[in-house]
Amino acid sequence: MISVKELKKRFGKLEALKEVSAEFTSGKSYALIGPNGSGKTTLIKSVLGMVIPTSGEIWVDGENVRNHWSYREKIGYMPQIGRYPDNMRIGQLLDMMKNIRKNPPILDEELIEAFKLEQMLDKRMHTLSGGTRQKVSAALAFLFNPPVLFLDEPTAGLDPVSVEILKDKILKEKEAGKLLIITSHIMSDLDDLATEVLYLQEGLIRYNDTIAELKDITGEQRLGKAMAKMIRSLEKSRQVAIGN
Repeated sequence: MISVKELKKRFGKLEALKEVSAEFTSGKSYALIGPNGSGKTTLIKSVLGMVIPTSGEIWVDGENVRNHWSYREKIGYMPQIGRYPDNMRIGQLLDMMKNIRKNPPILDEELIEAFKLEQMLDKRMHTLSGGTRQKVSAALAFLFNPPVLFLDEPTAGLDPVSVEILKDKILKEKEAGKLLIITSHIMSDLDDLATEVLYLQEGLIRYNDTIAELKDITGEQRLGKAMAKMIRSLEKSRQVAIGN
């Protein structure tokens, strides 16, 4: 579904991505993990068309996306922090997004109903709590029934009931054959939601395989512990290489 080939991105002297190559397949959910400054956001924004790579290629559904922006209609994006016009009401925001689409698909309003957003359509965005903003962002990401979903810290700020609602929705969409790419610092969420893990560090992919394989090679049953052990191993190997 999405193919990233030898992607590089420089910001001045900073090389945020260093020939990153990866394949993301429909019907799978990927945990995109890495420390701050690892290149995760640059990679996501490159695929979304918000950042233009210095070199390399991005293919979606077999089509090179360079200078072809229509592919973005296939992607739903839930940002970590949703930024919306302060005085706009929730209902106005939803209507505006629907009107922007020239040929909207069948709408998926399941999260609007599950989060009971229809009961607060008159509320202005600047009055909303962080958790309610997250609900609006989630509803917008799924609204147009896209085959690809990028979810950046999707459960951050949500109450426990809403977390489970969103996690159930994510799993349902995965079972429907969609491609999901999820970033989160909450390893237990990723353990529940993802089947694959891609670990970025300093603009390079250090691990790209299944979570089951990672647990097997580390001997750990929980993703958080497995990641910690792998990262320590990578750091030890790096120190040895520097010493040599």
